[in-house]
Amino acid sequence: MSKFAITCGDINGIGPEIILKAVSVLASRKRKFFIYIPANIFERYRKKFNFNISYEIIKDEEQASGKYNIHICDLGKARLTAGKPSEESGELSYKAVLGAVQAVKNNLCDAMVTAPISKEALSLAGIDFPGHTELLAHLTGAKKYSMVFLSKQMICSLLTIHVPVKEVPGMINKRALKNNLEILYRTLSEEAGIKKPKIAVLGLNPHAGEQGIIGKEEKMIIKPVVDLYGYAHGPFPADAFFGSGLYKKFDGIVGMYHDQVLIPFKMLYFDRGVNYTANLPIVRTSPDHGTAFDIAGKGKANAGSMIEAILWAEKIVRNRKKNER
Repeated sequence: MSKFAITCGDINGIGPEIILKAVSVLASRKRKFFIYIPANIFERYRKKFNFNISYEIIKDEEQASGKYNIHICDLGKARLTAGKPSEESGELSYKAVLGAVQAVKNNLCDAMVTAPISKEALSLAGIDFPGHTELLAHLTGAKKYSMVFLSKQMICSLLTIHVPVKEVPGMINKRALKNNLEILYRTLSEEAGIKKPKIAVLGLNPHAGEQGIIGKEEKMIIKPVVDLYGYAHGPFPADAFFGSGLYKKFDGIVGMYHDQVLIPFKMLYFDRGVNYTANLPIVRTSPDHGTAFDIAGKGKANAGSMIEAILWAEKIVRNRKKNER
C-alpha cells in the first residue's frame, strides 16, 4: 500500500482540478491519498466537474478509516477567486506543505506530491521563499539538494535554481558542481534504477566558452570537475547538445541555470515532466508546470504531469526501500 500526501498548491490555480483528475485515475486498493486542501474547495470542484469519487474529510491522518482511499485533510473553509493569487491562497499553500511534510516525517505517508504554488501569493502572505525547493530544504534541514526534472526520456538537474541570470556566473564553483553531479548520479542509479548512468554537463557560455575565448568558467571550473568522475562528460555547448539530439545518449544532464535545460525539457515533456527535489530525507515530486491562472476553474487543465509525479514518487519510494535492505 502506497500512501501519498498531496498538497493543494494555490487553490486559485489549477491545483484542485489536476488533483481531482489524477486521484480519480490512480486511486485504488494499493494507493491512499491524503489531500491537504480546504474541504469546501475540493467539494466545489468535484461537483462542478462531476467527479464520481468517494472520500472522507478528516482533521489529521490518524483519523483515516480503512473504508476510503481518498482522505481530505481539511485546511478550513476558504474563499475561491479562480485565476487570481491572494494572500489567503498563499497562506493555504504554505499550510498544506507544512502538513504534508509532517505526515511523511512521521511515516504516516510514504511521499508527498505538491500541486503548483504561486510565488506572488506566497509573497502576499509574507512567506519568504522563492519556491517549493528552497522551502522543503528548510523544513527538512537538507544542506545539499538539487532540483531534478524527470521524464521517461530525459532526466536533468540544475546547478543554480531560482536566481537572476546576472548572478549565475558567480554561483558556479567546483564544490557546487561536485555536489550536483554526485546527487544526480545517486538519483539515477539508486532511485531511477539506471545501472552505470552517464551524465552530460553543459557549458555556461556560448559554444562552451571556445577554449576560454568566450568565457573562462568551462576551462577553469567545469572541465576540471567533469574529469574527476568517470561517468561525467562535457562540457557541451547547450544549443548543439539539444539541437543534434545528443541528449538522447545520456541518462542525465546537468545544466548551469534554469532556462538552459528547462526550455528544451518543457518543449518535449510539458504534459508529462516531473519536478523532483533530490537528496531530501523525504520523497517529494511535483508537476513540472505552474499554476496556470489563465485556465483555472475552466476544466481545461491537463493532469498528465500530476499523474506522472505520483507514479515517479511511488517508484522512488520503492527503489529507496530496496536500497535500504
